[in-house]
Amino acid sequence: MAIPWGTIKSLVIFFGPLLLPKAIGYYRRVRAAPRIHGLKVRDLPAPMVRSIAILIAVAAVFLLRTLPIFSPENIFKTTQSRLQIPADVLFNRLSALRPSNTLTAADLALRAKFASLESRLLYLQHGPSVVATCPFCTSDDPRSYLYYALPDLLAPHLFNLIIIALATSSLLIGRTHSASAARFRAPASLAAVAAAFLDLYWVATYNHTANARALRLGQLDTFFWTARITRYTLIAVIDYVLSMVLYLSATQRAFVSPPSAVDRVEAATRGVRAALGVANASGVLKNTVLRDEELRGRSMAYWAHEVQLMREMMEEREVVEGVNDALLNRLDMRGIERDAEGWAKAVMSAGAGKEEVVG
Repeated sequence: MAIPWGTIKSLVIFFGPLLLPKAIGYYRRVRAAPRIHGLKVRDLPAPMVRSIAILIAVAAVFLLRTLPIFSPENIFKTTQSRLQIPADVLFNRLSALRPSNTLTAADLALRAKFASLESRLLYLQHGPSVVATCPFCTSDDPRSYLYYALPDLLAPHLFNLIIIALATSSLLIGRTHSASAARFRAPASLAAVAAAFLDLYWVATYNHTANARALRLGQLDTFFWTARITRYTLIAVIDYVLSMVLYLSATQRAFVSPPSAVDRVEAATRGVRAALGVANASGVLKNTVLRDEELRGRSMAYWAHEVQLMREMMEEREVVEGVNDALLNRLDMRGIERDAEGWAKAVMSAGAGKEEVVG
């Protein structure tokens, strides 16, 4: 049952001003999270490449299955016939389009079922395979066709759930990246389950008798083919969105989790050790230069030369004018004087307080 466009427009007008600012705020928080936590963009890890490639490939396969060349045949559209056409005339037209003018076994099974209008209406709801091959379905019990169609209806959703679990499991991406990918397994699985329930509800509540009033081919609601395209497109969108989220998270562009306290302490410890190593190496190098007479002479000559160059540079007219311009026009000298005076007073008051305590 389709939702009227007017209802959709009214919902968008009502909820749009409420949800749009929240969506923009959430997007900005997600984009700013890596910078806030001090994380840098990195290359996509190799294990995540496999996971994302599988998701994109599965999404592409589902999208390809929506093309008309891969869709089941609609004999009313193939023969350009209306729903109320006599069965003999319909299948004579279909036979003329078949190789060697011979109907297939599925065509013969449909011909036996098309004696009643109810079977044709159920054909438009559940498709040719269900109507032709169901051994216990009758037009007197339309629900029987739904029960027979359930495995084919739920199969792509169950397959997609398996793909989501595989793409976010440590079996494929390893233990190093499984923790970050596992965060998105539950939301993606819930989205896939919700899509399956919506699909099942849509098919189960469809009013197949509405096509009984269609007198021309253009008036027929080919529900089975529309639902099939919607089903595969929705599954492909879920897989594609999950692949994009995994990519942004793995490269630390968005959807990052802040590092734990232990990780921050370890990173700070590594930084301090690296700085200490550089300082020790610099001290050893300086000590070596000072102990060697030739190296000490070269070092002193180098710094003497640098000091001389600096003096000559500071005596140039352009440099002097630039320094004066910066001191007079760009720097807030009064502000600097106030800061220096405040700092001096704070130091003096702190020293006076200590003397009083000692006294």
